[in-house]
Amino acid sequence: MDSIVVFSHLRWDFVYQRPQHLLSRLAKHFRIAFIEEPVHQPGEATLTTYSPIPNVTIYRPNTPVPEPGFADEQLPALRKLLSTIDAARGAPIVWFYTPMALPLLDLFQASAVVYDCMDELASFKNPPPQLLPREDQLLARADVVFTGGASLYRAKKDRHHNVHCFPSSVDVAHFRQALDRNSAHPSQVDLPRPRLGYYGVIDERLDPELVGAVAAAHPDWQIVLVGPVVKIDPGILPRMNNIHYAGQQSYADLPKFLAAWDVCLMPFALNASTRFISPTKSLEYMAAELPIVSTPVQDVVDSHGDVVEIAAQPEQFIAACEKMLALPAADMLNKVRTMRAKLARTSWDATAEAMRMQLGQAGGTVRQSLGGASAGKSSGH
Repeated sequence: MDSIVVFSHLRWDFVYQRPQHLLSRLAKHFRIAFIEEPVHQPGEATLTTYSPIPNVTIYRPNTPVPEPGFADEQLPALRKLLSTIDAARGAPIVWFYTPMALPLLDLFQASAVVYDCMDELASFKNPPPQLLPREDQLLARADVVFTGGASLYRAKKDRHHNVHCFPSSVDVAHFRQALDRNSAHPSQVDLPRPRLGYYGVIDERLDPELVGAVAAAHPDWQIVLVGPVVKIDPGILPRMNNIHYAGQQSYADLPKFLAAWDVCLMPFALNASTRFISPTKSLEYMAAELPIVSTPVQDVVDSHGDVVEIAAQPEQFIAACEKMLALPAADMLNKVRTMRAKLARTSWDATAEAMRMQLGQAGGTVRQSLGGASAGKSSGH
């Protein structure tokens, strides 16, 4: 069985999202070595490993270097640790979620190099100064580039000769568990109605002022925010009696939260960090067949504006929520029919399989260009 070595800025046990969905499916065909960013730990550098599912091994470097992420200062320790892993032998596909790890590529005789660009990381809070030039280098070296949405595709398509748009998809069966409204999470059942909910990472992409405005306008509404708070000061988050922070929850429990809610929210800030996002939760909310209200994130507007209520300003957002709570059953049924049609056209299984086909083509191109020589000698385009 061939191997894929993955360098990720996200941890496997963090919020379950695109990397876990795709790689857990690709693990049916490949051994996956998932290399996380290092954790600061005084003393000797060590490598923690565990296997969450068959054919996936997580490698978590622990180093005495304080600089975060795949910083240059981390590279000597990482080289020593990673040179010992099984995937360093043979000719694996090397798959990047972060360009910052590119200097470690030469540890492997890569049969193909993949850049799965799921976010515009340079637009996020406190990006490393080397990120943009390193992305240029990765785009020059990659054999195939995947993007997590249409906006990202438009941003990358002229920067590489082999770019493919693979928007984040959905496990419909998992989120359709929410259609049993009696399966609500225990933390939700005693909350008064109506309940309006959001789940996902709570960071600079969320608009705390908008959330606060919605809660203040309707003290009788219960606003539920599910997810970890990262990279922002928790003190900027609104604190009111009708706002409930549930913290990070397991992927298995997300349908139980949806089952308890009356409206699903995507209260994203409109800033650089959300310019290119394509929220996975859009389709997951649809699988629960609930009304959805979002700020005008471009990919949501373009792809789902026919079923998602779009509102930019707090007053408009509040009015959209009021409209969804009062939506006649016949109108909601029309939305549900459109949602079902969208869901029928996509799945994580189909996305992973289409990517696997691209991997085969990319690997074949590398082997052909080398004339049968070692794939590790391929240095770029």
